[in-house]
Amino acid sequence: MQSDVSTPQVTATVADAPSDNWVDRLAPPASRPWLRLSRADRPIGTWLLLLPCWWGTGLAMMADRPAWVDLWVVVACAIGAVVMRGAGCTWNDITDRDFDAEVARTRSRPLPSGQVTLRGAFAWLGAQLALGALILFTMNWAAVLLGIASLALVAVYPFAKRFTWWPQVFLGLAFNWGVLVAFAAHGGTLHPAPMLAYAAGILWTLFYDTIYAHQDAEDDALIGVKSTARLFGKDSPRWLLGFAAGAVLLLAAAVAATRPAPLPALIAMLGVAGFAAHLWWQLRQFDPDSNPLLLRLFRSNRDAGLIVAGALALAGLA
Repeated sequence: MQSDVSTPQVTATVADAPSDNWVDRLAPPASRPWLRLSRADRPIGTWLLLLPCWWGTGLAMMADRPAWVDLWVVVACAIGAVVMRGAGCTWNDITDRDFDAEVARTRSRPLPSGQVTLRGAFAWLGAQLALGALILFTMNWAAVLLGIASLALVAVYPFAKRFTWWPQVFLGLAFNWGVLVAFAAHGGTLHPAPMLAYAAGILWTLFYDTIYAHQDAEDDALIGVKSTARLFGKDSPRWLLGFAAGAVLLLAAAVAATRPAPLPALIAMLGVAGFAAHLWWQLRQFDPDSNPLLLRLFRSNRDAGLIVAGALALAGLA
């Protein structure tokens, strides 16, 4: 473990970050280790945390009607996703620093590489959580209480790979909680629609994070880290198909649960169909032995989620 008084290596880069990321190109050098710790150099995780929130807003508009507060919910969720994804990644890297040092793809991350000290990482975590709390407390009490409850899922997730072959389930539970928070932020209540969408999101997470986990399957086996990619092995395509089908069916059920009029129903279901087509395209491309392809497919899930978010927003306004 590095000393708490070591000097951060601000010029170091992270191996699994895009080579043209804005942090390495534009951020002040002194800020780069902290931004890397929050994965600001890889925005895909922020998108995957944000999109279920926007699903929840769209479903709330369909189940009730659009309200001015929805504009703030959309913006607050975007800011909150950046901050809380950063906090979650910081916590994940604190707990995984020894594992990350043993994996080729992750040993250049800020903590194992010495860019950031452990004490500094905890301070950065606290700052991000404080900012996230400020955003959360602008919402109604139902959303606030749901947001606070999500912290337990965030805290447990990094340890899941140590005791279960299904850590992706814990990631799904945490990453899709925003659909419940955003729906509650609209009117202060919950409804079957966001609960069905939450279940759909968990299956979607199992889909995309199993694809992602195949990049590290060999290293994970060496150090004893569990994942669905290792569990499924060569049967992964069959499991991925099941996750995709379940996510699509549950999203369709979430739309139906809002009891939409014909035009909103058509718009929303077209979005679900587009989501299904995107997941099918990923399945057709999937190759567990091609890490560049696996990363590209994983990142493409931003577009899959945006198809749903856009359709639900249009349906809510129709």
